[in-house]
Amino acid sequence: MKIEVENIKSKRTSPALTKFFGHVRSRKMASSETVENDDRWHEQVDLSKLLLGPKLGEGTHGKIYRGNYNDESVALKVSKKKFNQESALLLRLHHPNVLKFVGVWRQPPVFGIITEYLSGGSLRSYLNKIEHQHKSVPLPTVVSMALDIARGMAYIHSQGIVHRDLKPDNVLISEDFHLKIADFGDACEEAHCHLLADRTGTLRWMAPEMMKQKKSYNRKIDVYSFGLMLCEMIAGTIPFEGMAPEAVVFGVLNKDLRPTVPQRCPPAMRELIVQCWSSNPGKRPEFWQIVKVLEKFETSLASEGSLNNLVLNLTSQHDKKRLLLHWIQKLDPIHHSDKLINTAYNRRPIMVS
Repeated sequence: MKIEVENIKSKRTSPALTKFFGHVRSRKMASSETVENDDRWHEQVDLSKLLLGPKLGEGTHGKIYRGNYNDESVALKVSKKKFNQESALLLRLHHPNVLKFVGVWRQPPVFGIITEYLSGGSLRSYLNKIEHQHKSVPLPTVVSMALDIARGMAYIHSQGIVHRDLKPDNVLISEDFHLKIADFGDACEEAHCHLLADRTGTLRWMAPEMMKQKKSYNRKIDVYSFGLMLCEMIAGTIPFEGMAPEAVVFGVLNKDLRPTVPQRCPPAMRELIVQCWSSNPGKRPEFWQIVKVLEKFETSLASEGSLNNLVLNLTSQHDKKRLLLHWIQKLDPIHHSDKLINTAYNRRPIMVS
């Protein structure tokens, strides 16, 4: 799905916007504290190179616009709230399955983040389109999309970051149909997540331990959300659709409620979903383990056209869930990061003040 933009190159920055943006600085920093104070790198740029397009939508943390910077299509998220934490985290992430960070501007009362623009829209819009066509996502496509998400999340977790709001709305699709993790407005460093608001994110995809507002949660909350997303990609329906938020919380916490996995879902995929959304965070796999499982699925689909034989190999005895979990956990962790850190982007992020 491509978003057509009308006369984007004719909409250059106005004097008012130039005043908002000020001048561009290039900075390198490691945490939100240094976002405000790090003046090690300065680089003046020509604001005439910043072209503004139409509003694309509105998210949890600001309004989204399309634009063009240095002849590169970009998205601009604008808000009256500071993006210190989000920009500091994005600055550290360089992976093909993570949205590319371009820069940030801070000119009160306007704050904004510039990222690459992805023409395919969000995973949410893609799933909605499939649902409206009364179709289902082909299994090889589900596995391919899930792999992109899992690889991106494995990398994010390897950097000590927890996303905390993983859902289809926050996954974007490129023109060549690669998925990238986006919107780090609720993200935190795992070591410091307990210092932030406990109940953040979106209830439908929120892990039980976050619903309980416990401080002792970790990166496994993202794995839980991924399990719900994987089920949604198979089922074609939003988790707990039609249920009031209070009913979702009560059901998840008191009745171990989960969405219904369709009968057409292959047993191996079903068991992976069940492991991901386990109520016990310790029983959920790590994302690098999920990547290895999905790569097995992809290989099986390519060679045999199904996951049937893979199911027999992984779950040859009665306790299928236990055997699949054992198979996942015994994967060698030594080499799990080999594919996580791929080519970093050459272009240096910029800061706009």
